[in-house]
Amino acid sequence: MSKTPEQWLEQTTLEKNAGIFKLFLGYAPGVGKTYNMLSEALRRKRRGEDVVAGIIETHGRKGVAELAAQLEQVPRRRLEYKGTLFDEMDVDAIITRKPAVVLIDELAHTNVEGSRHKKRYEDVLEILKANIDVLATLNVQHVESATPVVQSITGIQVRETVPDWVLDRADEIVLADLTPEALQTRMRRGDIYPVERSDKALTNFFRRGNLLALRELALRHVTHSVDRSLDEYLQKKNIDQSWGVSERIAVCISAESSSQQLIARGARLARGVDAAEFYVVHVDTGEEMAEEDRQSLTANQRFAENLKAKIVTLQGKDVPKTVAAFAKEYKITQIIFGRSAVRGWEQYLYLTAIQRFLRAAPALDVHIVTQERGRRGGE
Repeated sequence: MSKTPEQWLEQTTLEKNAGIFKLFLGYAPGVGKTYNMLSEALRRKRRGEDVVAGIIETHGRKGVAELAAQLEQVPRRRLEYKGTLFDEMDVDAIITRKPAVVLIDELAHTNVEGSRHKKRYEDVLEILKANIDVLATLNVQHVESATPVVQSITGIQVRETVPDWVLDRADEIVLADLTPEALQTRMRRGDIYPVERSDKALTNFFRRGNLLALRELALRHVTHSVDRSLDEYLQKKNIDQSWGVSERIAVCISAESSSQQLIARGARLARGVDAAEFYVVHVDTGEEMAEEDRQSLTANQRFAENLKAKIVTLQGKDVPKTVAAFAKEYKITQIIFGRSAVRGWEQYLYLTAIQRFLRAAPALDVHIVTQERGRRGGE
């Protein structure tokens, strides 16, 4: 007897052994992470799900406070540290209450001394293990790998961070987005901080250049998350295609100085495509290379680095198959090969190599660029 959809859903629910982790990522305070998280929680509540607030930081924002007031709040735990009382999220109370979904604001928060865990993200991991779904918020400046870039952009040192692997644990990452201009307008109105603090914030952290750079960082993290989810899906379904959400462009080079023409061509192509990743690839076949060729290859790779390319050196005697395997692994969407103006036997060998690459490679766009026969080294 076949199962009904309801029976399949019940079985899936019973087999679930960890909570689902959904993260609302923003690029700056005030973009709407907490508001979006609360809005989703209220939609779920209206659908009949058991939703509670573990900890919500309103920061005096009226809209956030009004939404939070519509949810059951798990009482906070009071801890004394150096003569001062602090309110922290009560992990034990949440696990004992065992809701279907709990809201946890500010993932990067450092708990006061005496708490079960040092960091709030550790609290979240324990709650997920208890088979409770978590909705949480985080700003991109608190992602560990992003903090050096954020400091160089804004001049502000970020002290509270979340390791990148925590974001990899998230089942879904949602970008809470707002244009920098709209965010600055909210700041001037006093929607984020009190009006008297707005002017100072707008000339420091909330400068338009800062916000544009931070927004790009956040977009990259979300793109990475989508790509990772897509890779997992393709592997699970045994689908062998390059379905990356962003363009990935590769240029194959040799020690010929004319390779720099190809690199420049690839860089122009990458710049013309939003968020394209740019790779410059060389295959080391294991054959001895003359010193002048080695110097020429190094010069080509240095030229590529100056054009923001990621340098990849592959090992393999079969060049077409080696490059095809790279294209498959890295989900390359466009690849550029150079072609010298050759005839006869050399032309046949070249075309044979291209055909062998195409047979082994995934579906992608191939660009064949005719170039002048290059000279090497200091010739």
